[in-house]
Amino acid sequence: MLDSPVARIIVGLPAFLLAIVLHELAHGYVAYRLGDDTAKRAGRLTLSPIAHLDPIGTIFFLFSSIFGIGFGWAKPVPIVVERLRNPRRDEILVTLAGPAANLMQAVVWAVLLRLALRSGLGSLSYAVMVVCFYGVAINVILMVFNLLPIPPLDGSHVALRLLGFEDPHLAGRLAPLGFVLLFLFISTPLFDIFYRSLVQPIVALFLPPGF
Repeated sequence: MLDSPVARIIVGLPAFLLAIVLHELAHGYVAYRLGDDTAKRAGRLTLSPIAHLDPIGTIFFLFSSIFGIGFGWAKPVPIVVERLRNPRRDEILVTLAGPAANLMQAVVWAVLLRLALRSGLGSLSYAVMVVCFYGVAINVILMVFNLLPIPPLDGSHVALRLLGFEDPHLAGRLAPLGFVLLFLFISTPLFDIFYRSLVQPIVALFLPPGF
């Protein structure tokens, strides 16, 4: 939608920051409500991007935006599963809170996009639609990617629980292997296949017909 890499970064960065902040805040807030105040004591129940930014994840977003993808990540919110009132159930709820926050943001951006489309404000409405499109795309990417069952992504915690593993630290111990798998995934054509065959069709579901 935007040909200039600089323009993509300028337009996408605010949506990216909001997406990762609310993703991590959702993890921490749900954990806090379910008995674990670790994130609160660590100062992570905040809307300040500074508390959540991961330098490498932000740089990756800037770099990937040059190629039109706009993907990155934040620092994981600290969670102590043993402090949750019902660890087996609550870990899944805490884990899914992050992707759920991205889903809700994608819905909000999609609604705003439709309102801008109907506003008839010319170039202003087009600018708003571009921002909303990137808001939808970034949140869908974060939601779908985080649901992959590869440690330490959110999907791995859910998958291990559903498979009957009781050790809440297993995903963390598998993380080094997971990082290798993620690197191979991102740096090979597999990521392009994943993006085109799964992410783009889901993004399209949020957009007006013919957009």
